[in-house]
Amino acid sequence: MLRAGIFLSDRYEIIERIGSGGMADVFKGKDHKLNRFVAIKVMKQEYKGDKEFVSKFRVEAQAAAGLTHPNIVSIYDVGEDNGCYYIVMELVEGITLKRYIEKKGRLTVKETITIATQICMGIEAAHNNHIIHRDIKPQNILISKDGKVKVTDFGIAKAATSNTINSSVMGSVHYTSPEQAKGKYSTEKSDIYSLGVTMYEMLTGKPPYDGDSTVAIAVQHIQESFPDIREEVMDIPYSLEKIIEKCTMKSADRRYPNMGELIADLKQSLLTPDADFVKMARPGSEGTTIRMTDKQLHEMKEQLRQNKAASDREDAFEGDGDEADEDESLNPTLEKVLTSLGIVAAILVVGIAIFAGYRLWSSVSGKEKTPEATESPKATEQIPKDHVRMISLQGKTYEEAKKALQEIQLGIEEGEKVNSDQYAKGLIVQQSVEEGTIIKTHEKIIVSVSKGAGALTVPTDLVGKSQAEVLNLLEEIDLKGEVVSDYSNSVEMGNVISVEPESGTEVNKGDTIKVTVSRGKKKVSVPSLLGKSQEEAEAELNASGLRLGNVTTSEKLSETVAAGRVMSQNYSSGMTVEHGTAVDIVLSKGMEEAIWKGTLEIQKTDLPEDFQSGMVKVELIQVVNGEQKTTVVQERQMTGSDFPLKLQLTGAKSVASGRVLIYIDNKKVDGEHSVVFTEE
Repeated sequence: MLRAGIFLSDRYEIIERIGSGGMADVFKGKDHKLNRFVAIKVMKQEYKGDKEFVSKFRVEAQAAAGLTHPNIVSIYDVGEDNGCYYIVMELVEGITLKRYIEKKGRLTVKETITIATQICMGIEAAHNNHIIHRDIKPQNILISKDGKVKVTDFGIAKAATSNTINSSVMGSVHYTSPEQAKGKYSTEKSDIYSLGVTMYEMLTGKPPYDGDSTVAIAVQHIQESFPDIREEVMDIPYSLEKIIEKCTMKSADRRYPNMGELIADLKQSLLTPDADFVKMARPGSEGTTIRMTDKQLHEMKEQLRQNKAASDREDAFEGDGDEADEDESLNPTLEKVLTSLGIVAAILVVGIAIFAGYRLWSSVSGKEKTPEATESPKATEQIPKDHVRMISLQGKTYEEAKKALQEIQLGIEEGEKVNSDQYAKGLIVQQSVEEGTIIKTHEKIIVSVSKGAGALTVPTDLVGKSQAEVLNLLEEIDLKGEVVSDYSNSVEMGNVISVEPESGTEVNKGDTIKVTVSRGKKKVSVPSLLGKSQEEAEAELNASGLRLGNVTTSEKLSETVAAGRVMSQNYSSGMTVEHGTAVDIVLSKGMEEAIWKGTLEIQKTDLPEDFQSGMVKVELIQVVNGEQKTTVVQERQMTGSDFPLKLQLTGAKSVASGRVLIYIDNKKVDGEHSVVFTEE
């Protein structure tokens, strides 16, 4: 049993237990190497001897270790210490989406769209790396204290192949897609279905299907029509209703093809909530509700029985507690359908009767007027010669108004520009003569043109905040955010580097603000510094976007590296590190035995005829005290104009000669060159 103070692999200190599941315990820990707090998922001891469980435990790290995204819980390390298997993850201080829903009862439309958009962005990053989560549910969504939403527990995720995934372990049955319930292939669209169910629960406070057994719930996912969310949330925007409907289509072909299109519709829903922009796929044969045969039902029950224990163990943080013992019988729905149809018919009859009664009452009481009775007196008013009736110019552009006035022999002049919430920038808001007024021809009408909604100020202190937080702040004051990304050495990945226009700038309501989000530090390749002087090494590092770190001198003499030259570096050549990383070097103290000198001259004719430029490496091979030693005496980018190349080589006392090999872009050039050393 792990307890506070225990170290794993002499690096990770256990601080306290923060969660437990069927298969693993989760601890808050501290990484003493990188001096940061982490979450450590530790397999329970009863499973450590089972190779199959150990393999499943490592799937999470294998699936998610390569994913780097602000909306995915990062996997830092996976290891084993004396039979204790563990995964080290990012520590997220906060609560699960499931607990958040339980605390609030149900979420607002704005909260739902904001959280769902962040979930989508995390899952999209996984899908772009051919990884399907297969267990999207509120229990696997974490909300940090600063409002960041992160997808976690890739415990049953696997890398998708060209044949997609054949799932032998179904995710939590309340959120599983119809194809998963049938034991068929799982694709990215399976995650989209589960996300649609999760959005339904965010808005209503409960999953769409419930039953006495896992089989009953799974069959509902396959056979039952998805519940009408408007019956639970009467004021749900039309666009969000259609988004959830499209996500939860029984046929995967009728769902969103990818997370990108779903994200676009969610963002549009914030701007035009009641617009009809969600494109629904036409129903085909696959879109109809089907009934399972007795044989199919029996096979699914058997599969659920076999996989129930494995599915429970996959949720390492907490079990959802919704899967009870299976019930062999399923409740029929025919009576419910007939009752619903009867209610609808009754409502229609009553509505028709009320409408007919209203028309009859209106006719008797004179409420309904004929067109002649309601005609405006102005329509029959006589207009004197050389006069016209003024028209409405509001909502027209200046050029449209000018053309319309010319047709009735009136002129136009632009007055002051004014703010307007009703008319967009460039449209006419006011006119000096009201519509319907009789006015003499050739008079000039003065118009006021909109300069947009009331002036707003771009908020301050946006730099350094999370992307979601900044977009929410802009949205609250009716500004739009357009996100772009860039590298930054000072701003944490996922946080805002800058906004344009800058904070404090006056803008109009509805304007778009460019939000630049950090992609983290830029990665660069470490150059080879061996054999270079300290000054040369520092110049090489600066040119590569790195910097010189600690410089020390070796306490031992070298047989191959002259005094003051680099004999080792802490990051090897070709290794990828963050931009600005400090590289430590060790300088040679000198060569005690290396007192013989040799000269080698390499001609351009020693290289391939087609050589123009490339990375040229020259290796000196010597046999010292019976052992072969290879020394890189030259390695740099060169062109044909750098030849002939004369090299001064050093040999040990016990060496009379050596041979030299030449490589261009790591490919060996045919032939060898001999070097004879002479004592000085």
